[in-house]
Amino acid sequence: MRATHIGTALALACALLVGCAPVSPVSPVPAVSPVSPVSSTPRVPELLQPPSALHVEGVPPLERARLDAVRRYSEVLGHAFVDWHPTRREMLLAHRAPGASTAQLYRLRAPLAAPERLTDGADPVTRARWEPRLGRFIVFARGSGGDESFQLFRLDPDTRATLQLTANGERHALLDWLATSGRLVVASVPLDRTAADGRRSEVHTTVALVDPLAPAARRVVAELPGGGWFGALASPDERQLAITRYVSVTESELWLIDLSDGARRRLLPRAGEARAAYFVGGWASDGSALYFTSDRAGEFREAMRVPLAADAAGRPAAAGAVQRLAAHIPWDVQDGDVDPQGRWLSLLVNVDGRGELRLLELPAGRERPLAQRAPGSVARIAVHRASGEIALQSSGPQGPARISSLDPASGLLEVWTQPLVPPGLDLSAMPEQQIVRWPSFDGRTISGILSLPPAQFGGRRPLLMVMHGGPEGQARIGWNGRLNYFVRELGIAVLEPNVRGSTGYGKTFVDLDNGRLREDSVRDMAAALDWAATQERLDARRVVVMGGSYGGYMALAASTLLAQRISGAAASVGISNFVSFLERTESYRRDLRRAEYGDERDPAMRAFLLSISPLTHAERITKPLLVVQGRNDPRVPWSESEQIVRRLQALQRPVWYLLADNEGHGFARRENADYYFVALTRFVEQALGLR
Repeated sequence: MRATHIGTALALACALLVGCAPVSPVSPVPAVSPVSPVSSTPRVPELLQPPSALHVEGVPPLERARLDAVRRYSEVLGHAFVDWHPTRREMLLAHRAPGASTAQLYRLRAPLAAPERLTDGADPVTRARWEPRLGRFIVFARGSGGDESFQLFRLDPDTRATLQLTANGERHALLDWLATSGRLVVASVPLDRTAADGRRSEVHTTVALVDPLAPAARRVVAELPGGGWFGALASPDERQLAITRYVSVTESELWLIDLSDGARRRLLPRAGEARAAYFVGGWASDGSALYFTSDRAGEFREAMRVPLAADAAGRPAAAGAVQRLAAHIPWDVQDGDVDPQGRWLSLLVNVDGRGELRLLELPAGRERPLAQRAPGSVARIAVHRASGEIALQSSGPQGPARISSLDPASGLLEVWTQPLVPPGLDLSAMPEQQIVRWPSFDGRTISGILSLPPAQFGGRRPLLMVMHGGPEGQARIGWNGRLNYFVRELGIAVLEPNVRGSTGYGKTFVDLDNGRLREDSVRDMAAALDWAATQERLDARRVVVMGGSYGGYMALAASTLLAQRISGAAASVGISNFVSFLERTESYRRDLRRAEYGDERDPAMRAFLLSISPLTHAERITKPLLVVQGRNDPRVPWSESEQIVRRLQALQRPVWYLLADNEGHGFARRENADYYFVALTRFVEQALGLR
């Protein structure tokens, strides 16, 4: 807060008062000298009020001027690719317009044209598909208040009229769209509101065919055990559905479902084969083979192909050997899409945290060199079903999500969108990111992404350690958004570690934190602090740890296990007690999480999970803590944050708490995210002694 002098109007008023003083009628009126104030009046700062749905505890008054300072970093707005129009060269995008609260659906009719908004409302819309034959209408998914209870809606792109297609009380996903019959393939799972003590012992996924023009005519195809069924694609003749059954990050299966009678068979792995990860990629144009990604041959997921032949009932079955198409790429193939004419396979490869497009010529699998590459790191690819043109969504340190397209025949790249940038912000000045590595307690090398402040911030700089979620996630090269404020304006370095359990470094690495190995990932954080102490630009004595979801657990774990080595922590939607988390996360997710953390129903594992839970050791938390939570979170129920906050308040430990009634697993609404980030900047400055 800075003091200001009396304004011009007040000075003029004082001068007029002096001029009106009584004078002798016979004496000339003396000239009036300007009056200077003898003291300055301090300006009372305008305070930032929290949004109406946000409950705030322990947070000191925040100045609104701080929001104005940080907002320009959140108002650098990109565009996310959603879908190609089936017959035209145009796209659907997800975008948050300047000043808007949430991301909505937009239509982009040509490269660099003005996007046309198609949806509006309090809840974000980021998933949608065009009707696959003529693009007559769109089907999109939308939840409510962050509850992830996604419902499907039909949207007329001309009138903007919508119609809900699915029933409330379940979570729905559009798996695929049958072009010939015009029916949707929809997967539905029950929601038990387990955060409010609802639950079921068995969960199933219902696969149904739904006519978006007559949604009441719904036909159930199959009832599948569990909640891990996704990534489905219908065969070219629309008789079969290839689908992934997810068990854990290192174990999944490929299944075929007959869409006429629901009969299903496991395609891969075959009986007697070792467990591995399998993900559906695409069908050969004649239905004779299925493309997929798998780590069955080694540490990393490769692009593969399995030929199919009809069985006695005329249904496809596995036939012949699995063909490896990308064994020469020593990194995970993250995604893939097949050209409609079967000429090439486009692959999204995760190269040490940077996404790259690779093209393989079919059927041989020879890689084709690319004359042009999308800027930054590619996060999404999609092939136009008619033309074969490839859409690419990419971002980098100097800008958020932007979309371009590649013509595989010519190799030419064309830009479709550019980020919106507030006046006065130079994206070229954003900090570069570098991949750094350090040895951990067992000699294993751990890596991370480091962003250093500009040169004008001299000496050793304090550190903000940002932990990703998952834990089957990865810190990636890309746009750092609001984190740039810490680096550019406050001179704080940002380190994003990829501790053991992160994806992208092989299946052995991703399993190194499972079950009873959970706290080894916290030891990797401690090793990062050891490494930081050896770096001439980093101050390992001033560190704040922050993260969301599993990263929120890591922040809480750092508060208990590394309390003497950090200055504070910020946990968003973080797990504070593994047992209560597993008991209250939504039923359809519970078995998937047990595969990662352990089964709390086993007495020995239950005791272990309690022993490593931050709530059990809350008395060790002596440094300031910021806790952020959405009340409607189906993944990490709000009780996880509530119980750690109440325990710390009882212990009279410093804790700030933000709880939003209209949010779920993270803050999606701009007004809540703005207040949270202003509070976060104040928290970090205070914890690091910068104010």
